[in-house]
Amino acid sequence: MRATLGWFLLLALLAAPLGYVAAPWLGGCLFAIALVLGLQLVRHQRDFSRLERWSRQPALDSQLQGAGEWDVIFRRLYGHEKELCGRIARRERDIARMIAAVHVMNDGVVLLDGQFRIQFCNKTAERQFGIDAASDSGLTLTNIVRPPELSDYLARGDFSGPLTLRLERNFERLLSLSIIAYAEDSWLVHVKDVTQADKLDRMRRDFVANVSHELRTPLTVLAGFLETLQEIDFDAAERLRYLALMAEQAKRMQSIIQDLLTLSSIESAPPPESDRVNMARLLDKLKRDAEALSDGRHQIVVERAGQGDLCGYEPELVSAFANLVGNAVRYTPAGGVVTLSWKVSPQGAEFAVRDTGIGIDAKHIPRLTERFYRVDRGRSRDVGGTGLGLAIVKHSLNRHQAQLDISSKLGQGSCFTARFPASRVAQAEDQEDAAG
Repeated sequence: MRATLGWFLLLALLAAPLGYVAAPWLGGCLFAIALVLGLQLVRHQRDFSRLERWSRQPALDSQLQGAGEWDVIFRRLYGHEKELCGRIARRERDIARMIAAVHVMNDGVVLLDGQFRIQFCNKTAERQFGIDAASDSGLTLTNIVRPPELSDYLARGDFSGPLTLRLERNFERLLSLSIIAYAEDSWLVHVKDVTQADKLDRMRRDFVANVSHELRTPLTVLAGFLETLQEIDFDAAERLRYLALMAEQAKRMQSIIQDLLTLSSIESAPPPESDRVNMARLLDKLKRDAEALSDGRHQIVVERAGQGDLCGYEPELVSAFANLVGNAVRYTPAGGVVTLSWKVSPQGAEFAVRDTGIGIDAKHIPRLTERFYRVDRGRSRDVGGTGLGLAIVKHSLNRHQAQLDISSKLGQGSCFTARFPASRVAQAEDQEDAAG
């Protein structure tokens, strides 16, 4: 373009003198050539200005066109820009998919800079720590997660082992934090919720300790009686009394072992059968059993609402319901009322056992279905419980897609409710017979 400008200026300067001195036609030719060069110069200047404007804000513009060589250049730029935009779009899609995958992880992920300021966190970490990614970005992690153990852990700078952090928000939560260096002076915090694993581990330890304790007590009594019988000569009546006490302890151990075997078989058994369980007959049987166990000391009431039977494995359901009824009778003082109720609705059905007994403190309710968990160990042994009944009930109901809800107040009584989904409810047999 500079050469064109130079020729234009030269010819424009020579056109007038040559036309005046030499020949007018020569001046006119030179002026015409200068005019053509001027038009080319204007066109080049226009395309150059267009290129200069595009270079300030590059965009994929199909209208970026020119004449001659400029059009070749513009097409080449358009092709490069189109390829670059495609690469950027693919990279953005990949990054968006990666971020979406990080957000749906079950474990928390927090990215920190070298000063432990929050750069990014996924949805799980937001719930675990109570972080708002929009407003808390740039804040130091310890400004939001305040337990001193975390501050000490970050201050030490030794991240070879994880940190176990106990947080109490809506409920107690146990988190395991692992900090990993990445990129340049940046940190990745991997947060795993180990609350359930810790609970299961505690339950396992408690289970082993409780089994040992429950079996050791009757074994100690048996061993003591046997030693006494071997060393001392008793008369027949005294010997029979000792043997009766020994038989009672042996029966207690047998009950514990039988309940353990029952619980184990329920946990490992295949899905239960879906036979029809006639609830009218079952309620009558449960009432008779409760009256026999009560021996006239309680009032046993049966309530029904709606028509329907259960679909499931009858022996398991009978065992679960009988356990709830038996507990209500045993823990209700004489003169109390035990109510068995069966309700059917479009949403499902529920079997409930209410009593006017001693009640249960609210702090014990979440752990009642744990194996060998007892509110009052002495009273439980007095009424003949093994500590496994409610655990068996819970597992039996779970196998029938049912849920056990417990409500109780000290001194006012308790209510144990087994809630079944609609898929486990069948039309009552008497309705079918009437329809037939």
